[in-house]
Amino acid sequence: MDGAGKTTAARGAVEAARLAGSKALLLRNHAGRRNLTQWSARSGIPLSPRLADALETVIRTFNVVVSHTRARRFAGLVVMDRHVYCQLGLRSVRGIPRGRFLPWLLRRLPKPDLVIHFDLAPEQALERILLRGTDTETLEELTALSEGYRALPEFPGFLRIDAGGAQNDVLEALTDAINGAAAGAGPISERQSTSLQ
Repeated sequence: MDGAGKTTAARGAVEAARLAGSKALLLRNHAGRRNLTQWSARSGIPLSPRLADALETVIRTFNVVVSHTRARRFAGLVVMDRHVYCQLGLRSVRGIPRGRFLPWLLRRLPKPDLVIHFDLAPEQALERILLRGTDTETLEELTALSEGYRALPEFPGFLRIDAGGAQNDVLEALTDAINGAAAGAGPISERQSTSLQ
């Protein structure tokens, strides 16, 4: 969920891999939710959950497909900040069915070596969001999103990292997870992908 520290940790993991002499690439797969929410508030035009989901799905799908195209051409560690799972989690919160397209897309895309879920109490996520002052979330929304991720049928296959600790501890856990996957699949210089949720 927002406030879990995914982007900060993703940047740190990519930087650590590069400092260790490996090739590494960070790709972001946002859906424009923050921009759409801000536009809706400024314009006074409310977005229904279905319309918001439709717009976000188009943006996220485009970003994910572009990211996978870039990853396919890159020999090294690829870290994706968010993925299709995020949109499925949001659909769960909004009471919108999974549909057929996003699950189909997940089956068609290359399977990542790791899908990592940053586990964080919604209360702590809200504190972080309020401190950075760029988002507007409520405790109810964050709690629902946390539950939405856990309701995904794919969730048991996610590697969960405690995101409630110090930033260095979270980065160390993420780097250890990536290195552990690389050790099982060959050198990190070979293409490896990790998706952060």
